[in-house]
Amino acid sequence: MDLPFAVDLTGKTAVVTGGTGVLGSYFARALAACGARVAIIGRNEQAARDVIAGIRGEAEFFRGDVTDKASLEAARAEILSRFGNPDILVNGAGGNNPKATTDDETFLGTPGAKDFFALEPDGMKQVFDLNYHGTLLASQVFARDMLGREGACIVNVTSMSAYRPLTKVPIYSGAKAAIINLTMWMAVYFAKAGLRVNAIAPGFYVTSQNRALLFDAQGNPTPRTGKILRATPMDRFGEPEELLGALLFLVSPKASRFVTGVTIPVDGGFSAYAGV
Repeated sequence: MDLPFAVDLTGKTAVVTGGTGVLGSYFARALAACGARVAIIGRNEQAARDVIAGIRGEAEFFRGDVTDKASLEAARAEILSRFGNPDILVNGAGGNNPKATTDDETFLGTPGAKDFFALEPDGMKQVFDLNYHGTLLASQVFARDMLGREGACIVNVTSMSAYRPLTKVPIYSGAKAAIINLTMWMAVYFAKAGLRVNAIAPGFYVTSQNRALLFDAQGNPTPRTGKILRATPMDRFGEPEELLGALLFLVSPKASRFVTGVTIPVDGGFSAYAGV
């Protein structure tokens, strides 16, 4: 893997939730390439094995569900036994659910449409649990072992939808906004304990979870893609490796040692553009 710059993480242990996803797998590979021992937490062992096969460095899979604190505690015990105390936590697990997504961008009153009133409680709960509670619970479980360790840090992953809610995904947008708030809260809470907490806000990247919203069955861009690109001054989707500069800056024991409580947009200018 070509890294934007070198960060020496030799001897560090990094825990990555969501490490089998498109973006999370890049995080895991980058941390390992910098010398960290990487613990990938997830539910799909085969997907994790596929990621690990492409990692240059030391990485292992540990079964865990970020919405289930008991399973995270079990993963923690295994990680402590295998790698020792974690120094870095990347809360990359997240995603959306069709049950929490509307078909319409604005209310039109179309009979039978999946509108705001048709959003399903179990889907809404799953999205908020995965994104917000998953970040909170993983931090509760792993931060205790990070306190007092030099260079210890947490990096959360939020979204452009946290700044301006995107149409169709109200619960996902709300959960990602809550992660920015939680990032700032934890940064203040743990500042005197030497634990830094920051976040990355990706712009628009094509992943397995959003592909159907961005491209039709024939692979053609949807109208939503057109809107996104018109609102992104760089006029393209991001590439996963373009998130690594922000990640490596935030986990660097030297470069960002006085940085905490911030969220870095990596969005091609989306958050800066007013549309005119």
